[in-house]
Amino acid sequence: MLERWLRRRGWSPRVIAYTGYGSEGWVRVMARVLLAPPDTPPRELRLGRGWRRFLSASAAAVLVTVDVGGRTHQVWSGRGGYLDCVLAADLPPGWAEVLLSAEAAPPVTGQVRVVDPAVGLGVISDIDDTVLVTALPRPLLAFWNTFVRHETSRRPVRGMATLYAEIRRADPDAPFFYLSTGAWNVAPVLEQFLDRHSFPPGPLLLTDWGPTTDAWFRSGQEHKRRELRRLLDELPQVRWLLVGDDGQHDPELYAEAAEAAPAQLRGVAIRQLSPTEQVLTHGTPEPIHERGTRRTAPAHEEVRAPDGFALLSALRSRGLLGG
Repeated sequence: MLERWLRRRGWSPRVIAYTGYGSEGWVRVMARVLLAPPDTPPRELRLGRGWRRFLSASAAAVLVTVDVGGRTHQVWSGRGGYLDCVLAADLPPGWAEVLLSAEAAPPVTGQVRVVDPAVGLGVISDIDDTVLVTALPRPLLAFWNTFVRHETSRRPVRGMATLYAEIRRADPDAPFFYLSTGAWNVAPVLEQFLDRHSFPPGPLLLTDWGPTTDAWFRSGQEHKRRELRRLLDELPQVRWLLVGDDGQHDPELYAEAAEAAPAQLRGVAIRQLSPTEQVLTHGTPEPIHERGTRRTAPAHEEVRAPDGFALLSALRSRGLLGG
């Protein structure tokens, strides 16, 4: 009903392209179709401001034309206007462009990272409290950080950009993926933050915002578990360095991945939150996954440290990173 009402007032579908990825013979294309007034600038549509990013009018069942690697595909936007599909494509390793268009809207260009079948190392990184100081999921702070604060006021976690720069220096072909329970609504802002603070570019793997068909709230753990499993399956040649923090469930999820596919893991790096950060995150000064338990040594290669500089030193001392 909302879509019909807005269309009668001149609103039309516009595409927001997210960074995708692929390998030999295929790419995963991710985007979203929104309804917008005809005079909306592309930058305002992508970035918005604060709470406005979450008050968008999605457009489901819109036919989107995707041009990639000389091939043309047509796919339909799904629930919430999202488009997430694997398409046949013949692209060389590295970065490539994808062109997306819907109805009479101007086409938009998206980026895809094509992973070389011979690549040896890849990085899967959490975002909240791993590269970006967030203090989630305390409701008031989460609301303030997500809906109110401007991107330029957000702080990176100390030393993490240096850590990732050193990983790239040691292995320039290593792809980076950023896995988070954050909403797709803030993807363009997160990309801007990562670029501003010199983090390597890479696909964001986020989730939809709001209820599902069978629950009021989405499971962040299940989202991360599903995307981890998918990357391990789609890119079996890569040995992964998994980077997260101990404020929520990254250690357990990464341990599950290591148990399921030990040959595909280079190691795990966990940023240790301070007692104050732990309290802000979940209300107690100790990591939530260690509360009431005695931590045992992991079966996989793992390092823990309070910031990126210390993690870099620990990875080198364990032989998990050259240099």
